[in-house]
Amino acid sequence: MIFFTKAILFDMDGVLMDSTPSVERVWRAWAAKHGLDPERVAPLAHGRRSIETIRAVAPELDAEKENSVVEQMEIDDKEGVTALPGAAELLAHLPPDRSAIVTSATRPLAVARLGYAGIPPPRHMITANDVIHGKPSPEPFLKGAALLGLAPADCLVFEDAPAGIASARSAGMKAIALQTTYPADQLQAAHAIIGNLADVKASLRDGNITLELAPVAILKVNAD
Repeated sequence: MIFFTKAILFDMDGVLMDSTPSVERVWRAWAAKHGLDPERVAPLAHGRRSIETIRAVAPELDAEKENSVVEQMEIDDKEGVTALPGAAELLAHLPPDRSAIVTSATRPLAVARLGYAGIPPPRHMITANDVIHGKPSPEPFLKGAALLGLAPADCLVFEDAPAGIASARSAGMKAIALQTTYPADQLQAAHAIIGNLADVKASLRDGNITLELAPVAILKVNAD
């Protein structure tokens, strides 16, 4: 399967790196500290800004204060944060003005995790600090396209979370899901589902990016 685009917007956690062990440890510890159910809280933390998770599960708490606490916990917890297959290679293959990271992490956390994973921070990045409304709002990916000076329809998104896929689709972009964090049945809104970025071959010609998905890697295709 082949996709054509002018630029690629990458979610970070679950797309470029595996941070799941860190995320799970931090949110379970935070939930237990506040008498919340870790089994309920931890799954909600993937693919969205931490402050929005806090507001959802503990509206009685000072969200800004707790967000700072969680952010530092996540920055300090680097064990198991590793680059996912194909991530560094694909990023390095793309021109700097044709890709950006669009993440629900704060900028300090994003820079820290990229460092832990051995991935150089890209020139362009939209983080939780840059938006008012996080995913599934279209705002993060719309700002990512604007940062590159492109129309939303000229951008393609790699995501691993339902909230991120919803954000990309509502921004008017095609989305390819990676089955790294959620099972395929929760990623059905994506245009295709693959295993990881090692399943993607990118080529550049005349200012356009051609993405070829390995046939054996395609778990689902949505043509709309």
